[in-house]
Amino acid sequence: MNNRLNEPKSFGEILDHTFRISKYKFKDFFIILLCLVGPVYLLEAIMQLASGRSFFRDLSGEGSWIDQIANSFLTEENTSLASDLNMGFTFLILLITYPIAQAAILIGVNQLKFKEEKTVGTLIKMALGRFFPMVGSTILFTIIAFAILVAVIFIGTFSTAIFFMSDLFIGIIFSILIFFGLLLLGGYFLTRLSFYFGSSVIDKSSPGLGRSWSLTSGQTFKMIGLYLIFFMITSAISFAIEGSFSLFLGNSVLLGLIVSFTSLFTTLIMAVGYSVMYLDLKVRHDADDLKEMIDEYNTN
Repeated sequence: MNNRLNEPKSFGEILDHTFRISKYKFKDFFIILLCLVGPVYLLEAIMQLASGRSFFRDLSGEGSWIDQIANSFLTEENTSLASDLNMGFTFLILLITYPIAQAAILIGVNQLKFKEEKTVGTLIKMALGRFFPMVGSTILFTIIAFAILVAVIFIGTFSTAIFFMSDLFIGIIFSILIFFGLLLLGGYFLTRLSFYFGSSVIDKSSPGLGRSWSLTSGQTFKMIGLYLIFFMITSAISFAIEGSFSLFLGNSVLLGLIVSFTSLFTTLIMAVGYSVMYLDLKVRHDADDLKEMIDEYNTN
């Protein structure tokens, strides 16, 4: 495989390299996700079966097959305290296993820079070695992201209310502009800080927020665009598969399993994409630092 991880890349080259690496290392990275996240999905399916949900769609009711499919989308799922607790339990487990899987994939992509091939077990072991720093950094980032979200909602609601008090039409126009403006502003700050994870895992710099801010200097809108592209690609895949299978399986346990394991594939793409983006920023930043050192040496 043509390895260009040691060189700065354009927007299109990052996308191309992401899919090349995803194809080249698909087996190893998918096994990582399957080992760390797959059991959680299986546990969730078992708990759903225990709560009484059908494994397959039940088409034994009245009306034609098409009518029964249409009616299933209008039927609200019964919820209970037990099902809510099950969802909360699996979510807590995923908060632990997903970062480990992301870190293992990030380390695996980084190893390609040095033309090294690590086994799945070695990658997971290396990721576990950075478990507490990356979890601590993630908690701090989550707190900051929540604060940004609250600030955006508060400012947007307050400013929109003022414009609506003056004029309805002006209020509608300005509310739309304010909404997109604040959305872009919030996305800007979150993107500037989002590469804390790579810094914590690869550079062993925790919490890595300052490092992330430096890495994204001059590259922020490029990173935002890449995030949006990856989000649209993975969302389209998930929507297409869930929409197709839900026609036949309804709100069954089997559908949940199919959707969950499809998310492993989309998560793999996102994880590799994030890794390539981070390494591109790192190459650019380190090259700039080296250039500054050479300039200072020549000046002296």
